[in-house]
Amino acid sequence: MMTETALAAEIESILRKLLKTASFLELNNISKQPAIPQNTRADLILSIDDGARSRNIIVEVKSNGEPRYVRSAIQQLKEYLSQIKDSYGIVAAPYISYDTANICKENGVGYIDTAGNCYLNFDKILIERKNYPNPKIVKRTLRTIFSTKATRILRAMFNNPKKQWQVQELAKEANVSLGLAYKVKERLLDLEYVSEIKRRISLAQPQKLLDEWTENYSFRKNKIFDFYGPPIKLMEIKLSQCCKAKGIRYAFALFSGATRVAPYTRYTRGFVYINDRIKDIAQTVGLKEVDSGANFTLMEPYDEGVFLGVQRVKGVMVVSDIQLYLDLKSYRGRGEEAAQFLFNQKIKPQW
Repeated sequence: MMTETALAAEIESILRKLLKTASFLELNNISKQPAIPQNTRADLILSIDDGARSRNIIVEVKSNGEPRYVRSAIQQLKEYLSQIKDSYGIVAAPYISYDTANICKENGVGYIDTAGNCYLNFDKILIERKNYPNPKIVKRTLRTIFSTKATRILRAMFNNPKKQWQVQELAKEANVSLGLAYKVKERLLDLEYVSEIKRRISLAQPQKLLDEWTENYSFRKNKIFDFYGPPIKLMEIKLSQCCKAKGIRYAFALFSGATRVAPYTRYTRGFVYINDRIKDIAQTVGLKEVDSGANFTLMEPYDEGVFLGVQRVKGVMVVSDIQLYLDLKSYRGRGEEAAQFLFNQKIKPQW
């Protein structure tokens, strides 16, 4: 990762070129880590002149451009701006996303990144460049909140959306290590999906987090087995009875689960999670495996997290509402419609 000193040097170079595009501006000097009253130091201060007045451009450099860090930079800039007359603040980072760009605009400061995005708006100046992608995206399992085990933590939080969680509680509920729970918590805070009060976290932007999650999820991550057999309703009864008799964990999903929680439409294909001996169960209840024309799908969970928050509904086991939503949302067409109905009826009212 680039140090803030190296980043500041790169930002300085970019700003010089950017300000030259306004031919009426004169760049007088650049101070690096200049002292400001009250013994504080900005990363860069640029002195410019447009012929009518001089202005100081104060730049706060952050090696991370995510919301939590940008808000910290804005707060620091506001302190500087209150001490220096005729000044304008800019947040600089390797990459400024759409969300963090809006945070800057809402707070009356500019931004600039090394990808090419920028926004300067003061006096006669209005320079905006946007939609440049992040050229240095790094994808690491522990850095994403949508990795397999990390999403257990998300499920736990969505299953109890108003609860304020200690990290230890989350780790235990989600059956993950304390170390992973802490890393996920920090990542969620960075993105402002959760808030923290007295070392307890709770959902702050559930809609935004859920939208991002659905973009990174597909029910096809599970191992899929397609079958054809007796009518769906009869098959659901047989499957639940068989799994119970054999002591095998199961939970109805997608349309088979949604019809019991938030009935939306008739369906022609059933779905159930079974965590063991799927083909044995299928043979016992009279299902025939097929390549096409299936009316029932048995799924071997890609992770035990799909069973987190399982609920008993009308005598059978059904996955949590949030798991129903994720699976339905990734089942294009009628699945998306059923997911939206479930969201409106069951999920959003709990927030």
